[in-house]
Amino acid sequence: MAHIGIAGAGFSGAVIARELAEAGHDISVVDARDHIGGNSHTQRNADGVMVHVYGPHIFHTQHQNVWDYVNRFGVMMPYNHRVKALAKGRAYSLPVNLLTINQFFNKTFSPAEAEAFVHSIADTTISTPITFEDQALRFVGRDLYEAFFKGYTKKQWGVDPTELPASILARLPVRFNYEDSYFNHPYQAIARDGYTEIIAAILDHPRITVELGKSLGRADAASFDHMFWTGPIDAYFDYEHGRLGYRTLDFESEVHDGDYQGCPVLNYCDEDVPFTRITEHKHFAPWESHDRTVIYREFSRLCGENDIPYYPIRLVKEKEQLGQYVELARRETNATFVGRLGTYRYLDMDVTIFEALKVATGAKEALMNRESVPSFFVDPLGS
Repeated sequence: MAHIGIAGAGFSGAVIARELAEAGHDISVVDARDHIGGNSHTQRNADGVMVHVYGPHIFHTQHQNVWDYVNRFGVMMPYNHRVKALAKGRAYSLPVNLLTINQFFNKTFSPAEAEAFVHSIADTTISTPITFEDQALRFVGRDLYEAFFKGYTKKQWGVDPTELPASILARLPVRFNYEDSYFNHPYQAIARDGYTEIIAAILDHPRITVELGKSLGRADAASFDHMFWTGPIDAYFDYEHGRLGYRTLDFESEVHDGDYQGCPVLNYCDEDVPFTRITEHKHFAPWESHDRTVIYREFSRLCGENDIPYYPIRLVKEKEQLGQYVELARRETNATFVGRLGTYRYLDMDVTIFEALKVATGAKEALMNRESVPSFFVDPLGS
């Protein structure tokens, strides 16, 4: 059996480690941080509130196998995520729905009336949206775009919406009913005891060893029969073609008595407010009761060398760089690149687990047949 190295103890690394360990391989998981869980890391604060340390993570999926997998390792509590927004001094529900439209325009539209009205104010002359702004104007018109999307997007991405691709907004629905659930997947939940406990349970196997506060690199690949790399793909190659661009987040944390804002997430859409949103963590566990509360103010900025990367930018320059790194990666015979950082794609938790299970299945088959494990199991250059 093989000795496998895995760089990173987040969901990608943990799932691959467990699957290969159960197949009889010996696994060494190494992570540079002092905790497992990656950006999904959770821990209770002094008041007992479960804090999503790197920002809120809501589990939602349509994949039955992924849902079954996480429930095997922890208790998932039903949770229906709802988001509110402040725009021009008033509070609204997001995503844009019938209530949002009626509140914003001071109307009492029926679903059909609202749909006709939004169609009348949308810029239907834009037949093929190219930019984020094109897409928004085509779907909701200028008033709703400027209230809910323009300023928030500038703060989140650090560029004007005219410089962002239309595909970013394609993921945001407009609803002509009063449904205000943020996600529409059949399975929606949050880990009762935190995601870190679930990842700890996944890693709890006699063939898995975990070492924290240590980094692996390209030179270490030769120490293993194979290595799975969940870190930044550009870091693996010592930034040979420059650093790929990411947005990072800064958090201002405060503890208060009682209830600070009455909801888990409140977006601040106006451009003159420097932060993008405030998250209140006890509302991510509505089955618990706490007298005190912890909030995060989120500020988005360009990721520096010593910052934690969150959102891959993936504009023209970055995609050109990524292509160069993918070409280098495909020449590697002893490393497979996986996960959000390893493939330079924004991935939700469920997709991360779904792809990790797929990688593990393919790797087990290749190892059993004494074949090379591919550098990628997905196309990092896809959308």
